[in-house]
Amino acid sequence: MSKIHAYQSQLIWTGNLGQGTRDYQSYERSYRVSAANKPPIEGSSDPAFKGDPDKYNPEELFLFSLSSCHMLWYLHLCSTHDIVVIDYQDDAVGTMLEEISGSGRFTEVVLKPKVKIKDSSKKELALQLHHKANKMCFIANSCNFEVKHEALIH
Repeated sequence: MSKIHAYQSQLIWTGNLGQGTRDYQSYERSYRVSAANKPPIEGSSDPAFKGDPDKYNPEELFLFSLSSCHMLWYLHLCSTHDIVVIDYQDDAVGTMLEEISGSGRFTEVVLKPKVKIKDSSKKELALQLHHKANKMCFIANSCNFEVKHEALIH
């Protein structure tokens, strides 16, 4: 039987410099996102769009979501296949196409997990489980493009 899960978050724009959005230069792109009983995340737009380079932008948060969802599924699958993961790191890369109109979309994301496992004889299965993790990942399943993987197992 299928289950429905509901999530809530709050976003507050913190970039009003006193004049609101009077013109494109008159406001900051800063915001704060939070969820109940969790620390807030300070965000802004990408610096290419007049954002604060010291704050997370939506594009980075999108990559974080894909990378962390994949990792969590991967660790789950490894644990159920008797593969002991000792270390996991991912250096995800995303490509976004900005249209002439100013709209845009991600056209590609490549996850690059580097995984260290306890038993090297299970290296092939550990590598294959990345494909299954991708098929299980809620965030990857919500994308309109294929999320690719360049995994290394050692």
